[in-house]
Amino acid sequence: MKRREFLLAVPALGLGAAMFPRRLAGAQAVQTFNGPMADANEVYRPVTLPAKPGAQASMSDAQRDDLEHKLHCQCGCNLDVYTCRTTDFACSVSPAMHADVMGLVSGGYGAQEILAAFKSVYGEKVLMAPGKSGFNLVGYTMPFIALAGGAVLVTALINRWKSHAPVAVASPVDYADASEGELAALDAAVRRDG
Repeated sequence: MKRREFLLAVPALGLGAAMFPRRLAGAQAVQTFNGPMADANEVYRPVTLPAKPGAQASMSDAQRDDLEHKLHCQCGCNLDVYTCRTTDFACSVSPAMHADVMGLVSGGYGAQEILAAFKSVYGEKVLMAPGKSGFNLVGYTMPFIALAGGAVLVTALINRWKSHAPVAVASPVDYADASEGELAALDAAVRRDG
């Protein structure tokens, strides 16, 4: 059986839609959505603002790409807009979000204004990292608090174990059986160390 015959036979088995998201006849890409936007009637929502008076591009292409790394693509993947649009050519959402970013950049808006515009349309889920305010601060500070608490606990346990450790006591030495040479060597050793 040839590859083409196999691919055409798979839909007859009822496996085609699950295994092959592309249409076989036209070989056109069909975007499947399985993420948080899957329930919505509209997956992509435009983010536009009127251009500022006398607007010029507010950032370079590299700065724009860096900004797109901070925006979560809403197609259902776990990628940022830049990575999704440059790796998943079947995605129709990331190019649309990229076009919105480009429109806002050419409209004279800065990075924080663009992030705020996307956040107002999609909510905080559009950001790759949550903002450092409110309850989100717990997520940023808790690892350090836990690390400091663990260090305090380990230090306390080590000190407790040290205080309860048996101390080896040297047995008294009977110097009466020692010879004159041994006593002289011992005395010299004590003077050297002390």
